[in-house]
Amino acid sequence: MMLRPLTYALLSAPLLFAACNNDNDSSDSSKLEVRLMDAPGDFRAVILDVRQIEVHTREESNPDGWQILPFQMQAINVLEYVNGRSALLVSTDFEPGDLKEVRLILGPDSYVIGRDGQRYDLKTPSGQTSGIKLKLDKATLRARETYQLLLDFDVAKSIVERGNWKPGNDKKERYLLKPVIRVVAQDIKGGLRGSVTPAATLPQILAIRSSLTLPDTFSTSADATGAFQLSGIPSGTYRIEFFPTTTAPNGQAAYKNAVRTNISVVNEQMTDMGQTALQ
Repeated sequence: MMLRPLTYALLSAPLLFAACNNDNDSSDSSKLEVRLMDAPGDFRAVILDVRQIEVHTREESNPDGWQILPFQMQAINVLEYVNGRSALLVSTDFEPGDLKEVRLILGPDSYVIGRDGQRYDLKTPSGQTSGIKLKLDKATLRARETYQLLLDFDVAKSIVERGNWKPGNDKKERYLLKPVIRVVAQDIKGGLRGSVTPAATLPQILAIRSSLTLPDTFSTSADATGAFQLSGIPSGTYRIEFFPTTTAPNGQAAYKNAVRTNISVVNEQMTDMGQTALQ
């Protein structure tokens, strides 16, 4: 399947915003956007064969509530949409009202390119039959407003290596795709960004919302330049933990874990943590 380029945008705007006024436009419809973004993962490419996108507008038990969105099926390399970039999958006029679920139908041609340069097919039985269903909480489209659903795909949790696979076995049988996708709705508008040094540490990063009795945890990775960003996270006070995934070259000081505390995230703002040293 040919890869088609996707439109991407920096997620600096609020997720729910009023449409531009037009005195000649009497339409009472809403505008619905669906975007996809990802946290970096330990692969060269992660290709999702997305065939169809649907939303459900009625109660879960009602099978007639599904509506197909205008989406051209395509293969998407989700690793291209990290650190604030997102792929615009759908932008369409839509009837105001509640959305209950969003569903992705995947085809049989999803795969990864590993660090070894080899292609490994991704088996996704549920994604190719009933689809990947994501529940929405209080998602309401209002007339003459644009509503955005951001699908935050977690590569590290979604791609699972079979326990009995060994080098030399059939490459098609190495990985299973069990998608872990967080849906960011309009009332979750905070963001967090920064960088690490040295960039070669390639750390995993946990953002733990410590202002709750039961803490929320969000994760990402720094890219090859040392930059990282989490978008669409709730406001609150966070503890940020850094875990290098590489080791320092001989003759250099060892890479080390780091913790930053009392990091404040505010709705509709991007908190810049600046630089964090891991050596």
